[in-house]
Amino acid sequence: MSGAGARSGKRAFDLLLGTTILLLASPLLAGLAAAVRLDSPGPAWFRQRRLGLGGRPFSIIKFRTMRHGSTRLGTGLETSRDDFRITRVGRILRNLRLDELPQLCNVLMGEMSLVGPRPLLPEFLPYYSPFDRRRLEVLPGMTGWQQVNGAARHSWRERVALDVWYVDHPSLALDLRILWMTVGVLLRADTVYAPDGSQKSGLPDAYVAAQEAGLHVRALPGHGVGESEGGRRASNASGRSPLSDIGADTVYAPDGSQKSGLPDAYMAAQRTEKEAE
Repeated sequence: MSGAGARSGKRAFDLLLGTTILLLASPLLAGLAAAVRLDSPGPAWFRQRRLGLGGRPFSIIKFRTMRHGSTRLGTGLETSRDDFRITRVGRILRNLRLDELPQLCNVLMGEMSLVGPRPLLPEFLPYYSPFDRRRLEVLPGMTGWQQVNGAARHSWRERVALDVWYVDHPSLALDLRILWMTVGVLLRADTVYAPDGSQKSGLPDAYVAAQEAGLHVRALPGHGVGESEGGRRASNASGRSPLSDIGADTVYAPDGSQKSGLPDAYMAAQRTEKEAE
C-alpha cells in the first residue's frame, strides 16, 4: 500500500474505532469529569500545547490531575510520583492512565492518532537532535510502541529509538498489536513513573543537561534552533558561531556513515529485526 493509502487507512481506522470508544466511554467520561470537579477547585478538563505532526503545536485535552494552575508551582513542567500538586482523584487517574481518555476528541479532530509517539511539550523542541525530530514525522498517539515497552522506565535515547522504530515500520497490524498490549499496560501502574519516581523519559537529555547547568534555551522565531536565556546565539571568542569552525571533514565518519545521529538502542533494534528475517 502506498504512503497516502496507508495514511488514509490509518485515518479511517482512527475515526471508526475512536468514535466507537468515545460513545461507549461517554458515561465513564461524565463520571470522571464530575469526580475531578468535586475533588478540587478548577475545571475538569486540562488543555496544554503539545507537538503534533511535523512539530506543529496543538492543544491536547486531558482530565485535570493536578491543582489548578500547578504549572506555576513546584517543579513547573516536571512531575514525579510524589508531586504534591497531584490531587487524590488525579493520582488514581494517572495510575490507570484514564486522564488520557479525553484525547479521543483530539483523535477525531485529526490532531492525534490512536497509536503513535506520545506528544511532548513544545518547550523541548529546541533541544531535539535531528534524530529526535524523526518522532514528529507521524501523528502523535494516545498510546504507542514506546508506551507498551517500558514507558517511563526508558531513558530519553531509548524512548526516541522506540518511537523512530515505529515511524519506520508503519502497519495496521502493528497498531492492532500495540492497542492489544495497551490493555495489559492499563492494568499495571509500574510504568507510569521510573523506579526513582520521575518521568524524565519525556525530557530530552540536552534539556536535562541545560537545567543542571542553569541554562535555558528557547526556540528562535521560524527556526528549529535555540538561543540562550540572554537572547544571543552561542559564539566563540572571535564572535563567530562555533559551527563556522567545523570543516567538511566532520560531516561524515571515516567509514562514510553518519551513525553518531543514531542511538545505540535504535541500531540494536535494527540488527535484531535483520537477524529475525
